Amino acid sequence: MGSFEEILSREGKNTVQTYLIAAGIIVLGLLLIRIFKRVIMTKVEQMVAKSPSKTDDQVVAGIEKFVLPILSFLVIYWGINSLELSVKASRVVEVATGVVIMVFVLRFISTTIRIILINHIRKQENGETKVLQVGGLMIIINLVVWILGGVFLIQNLGYDVSTILTGVGIGGIAVALAAQNIIGDLFNYFVIFFDKPFEVGDAINVDDKNGTIEYIGVKTTRLRSLTGEQIIISNSDLTKSRVHNYKRQENRRVQFTVTVVYDTTTSQLEKIPTLIKSIIESAKDVRFDRAHLARLTDYGVVFEVIYYVTVADYLRYMDIQQYINLKLLQTFEREDIHFLIREDWQAAKQRHETPTPQTIDN
Repeated sequence: MGSFEEILSREGKNTVQTYLIAAGIIVLGLLLIRIFKRVIMTKVEQMVAKSPSKTDDQVVAGIEKFVLPILSFLVIYWGINSLELSVKASRVVEVATGVVIMVFVLRFISTTIRIILINHIRKQENGETKVLQVGGLMIIINLVVWILGGVFLIQNLGYDVSTILTGVGIGGIAVALAAQNIIGDLFNYFVIFFDKPFEVGDAINVDDKNGTIEYIGVKTTRLRSLTGEQIIISNSDLTKSRVHNYKRQENRRVQFTVTVVYDTTTSQLEKIPTLIKSIIESAKDVRFDRAHLARLTDYGVVFEVIYYVTVADYLRYMDIQQYINLKLLQTFEREDIHFLIREDWQAAKQRHETPTPQTIDN
């Protein structure tokens, strides 16, 4: 056993002392980075949390996601590089360094694309809701970015990628044939994302299904129906169907009829269109179109009414219709005008009092 100094200075490619120096560089460097993250970054995060700017949040997230990991890698690389390595070990370090650098580059590209997309979408109407759709798109973008990055890395490491690309091409054709429906839904997801026939939060009707869109995924779109259950529809079915988007409805045309008994006097019949018009015009968010005595039927006098609701909200439309119905009941009661009920019609038929049907053109 020699002295401690002799042990440290024993000859070889690397002495014990150089190994200790390398280990010291790595341990001390990682310790300093950890202290920086726990002390300084914690205070920075607390300051940023009070700021309304989203840019500050993105900067802090970028430091934690990229800057600190890169510094950690540089510390480890510096410590290892302080040693005298064999050819084989140098090759391993070279390959590992290339892989790590490529991972950081691809993560940076992916994050940059995501930030650009989110910032662009947030500027649109209902941007925060539309941001929920970015997740499915980023899956595809990340897949493409990482595949291209992997091929580029393999090529730069000195390997022939032509065989790999050929195999990937043949395999891709086989997968495409086996997963035609999935790929179809995927392409239709891009159609929905870029063409925007509907978005999250829109109330739509597809065939006989009604609901509000909750989520647009890579393969399916999920609706919350009016009765509460979730409806899941494939993207291919949606793009092939006739979709009614009520959210983008600028005006809602409402048509209804009012039927009164034949006992109603002529003067009362003449007043009814004016009464209906005044009721509809007294409501907000409404544009009156017309009210006419439309038909003389075998069961009563029919008035046809048309008006427009100038807002898209379905709840507001129902509030307006309720208001008009209540006002009609109150007004007709005051004017002693009676609605026809089915029992009156059936009684008239039994007494053979049914008048000759007539038609009045609009």
